[in-house]
Amino acid sequence: MNNSVIDLVGNTPLVKATRVFSKPGVELYFKLEGQNPGGSVKDRAAYNMIKSALDRGTINKKTKLIEATSGNTGIALAMIAGIFGLDIELVMPENSTIERVQTMRAYGAKVTLTSSDNGIEGSRDYAEDKMKSGNYLMLNQFGNDDNWKAHYKTTGPEIWRDTAQKVTHFVSSMGTTGTIMGTSTFLKEKNPDIQIVGVQPEDNARIPGIRKWPEAYLPKIFDAKKVDEVLEVNEEDARIMSRRLAEEEGIFAGMSSGGATAAAVRLCESLESGLVVSIICDRGDRYLSSDLFEK
Repeated sequence: MNNSVIDLVGNTPLVKATRVFSKPGVELYFKLEGQNPGGSVKDRAAYNMIKSALDRGTINKKTKLIEATSGNTGIALAMIAGIFGLDIELVMPENSTIERVQTMRAYGAKVTLTSSDNGIEGSRDYAEDKMKSGNYLMLNQFGNDDNWKAHYKTTGPEIWRDTAQKVTHFVSSMGTTGTIMGTSTFLKEKNPDIQIVGVQPEDNARIPGIRKWPEAYLPKIFDAKKVDEVLEVNEEDARIMSRRLAEEEGIFAGMSSGGATAAAVRLCESLESGLVVSIICDRGDRYLSSDLFEK
């Protein structure tokens, strides 16, 4: 029995790929982060950022929080903030799927939509300008060490435990880079030979949740030394793999997960042996108003 929904964050399952990849000597496992109560990997970071700030006294019930988000972090922050009784305003591009906007509002958050022409960078600029007014505090997932530390505390140890310490490669899409930074830090401490593989879009590819950041917007928590290899994926491959995951593996997930899986399969095909773990970032139901699953 759990005392709160917060107790359900983390300890997500690992499942083995059976159809999208199969090769003797190489195993591919998916870590199903959509099983978190808020439906994505971002529940981990949202909880750790808010709980750590409360514990330090950085924020309290009177604090007005503001955060720019492309979607999943906003949903997670809205859920966790609601549980702790905190006010939060979430800022995102106006072309975000309606499911995401409605979910944040359902959890009680105020949602502000900025021009899609400026992307998430425009949302970040808007949030930073409001914070400078002195009435708001930004958790700043892009520069907050409590983001990556959430994965150092939970995601990395879970993978190490659930693979019986046999993991050889870890694959993750890179957005805020919190997942890959924290997981890499933990796994490399346990075994420096574990290969950490980041996934980013090819130039001009638009894959929600994965970014190739301009230098000025590169997340401050990102440390290139913690990533051994970066694989690029195009939009079409990410879309196709998202559909294949649903149809062939029964894993309903978004395009960032499709992109990570496409890269993970490419990696696995190049290996003679290994145990590869790839992050499935979220659930596919928050993309149903998009054309992701249309044929």
